[in-house]
Amino acid sequence: MTDAQTKQSRLQPGDTAPAFTLPDADGKPVSLADHLGRKVIVYFYPAALTPGCTKQACDFTDNLDLLAGAGYDVIGISPDKPEKLGKFREKEHLKVTLLADTEKEVLTAYGAFGEKSLYGKTVVGVIRSTVIVDEQGKVERALYNVKATGHVAKLLRDLAV
Repeated sequence: MTDAQTKQSRLQPGDTAPAFTLPDADGKPVSLADHLGRKVIVYFYPAALTPGCTKQACDFTDNLDLLAGAGYDVIGISPDKPEKLGKFREKEHLKVTLLADTEKEVLTAYGAFGEKSLYGKTVVGVIRSTVIVDEQGKVERALYNVKATGHVAKLLRDLAV
């Protein structure tokens, strides 16, 4: 995958957010369409039970009531299997909806999978990203290569929540 391909697949404000239905930590299907009428923060992370991803998931959980009060639902998507997401949720007492994209189709559709730089090397993997979808299913913001730490606080400021 070239840089041009990676950049082309990134979503832009105004794009229709790609539809998806993925299993949650209990194996139950969850669709983006289930959230029409509410804003949705869809965030993509590399792996459950790793330090950065845990920090990010805990930050979203800690601010979930605040975000929900402002009209936002939060969905975290990773390539992990539902069973691992269940362990992640239990161990960290997470309240955000965690979805399993083991085939990486949704990650790819959202531009959150591809070449990235990791410790100076170019690797292919999950690009930590956050996409904010409006009530009509359109992309409001698409943020790529976000930091695990401090990202939720910055998001709260940017969204004026």
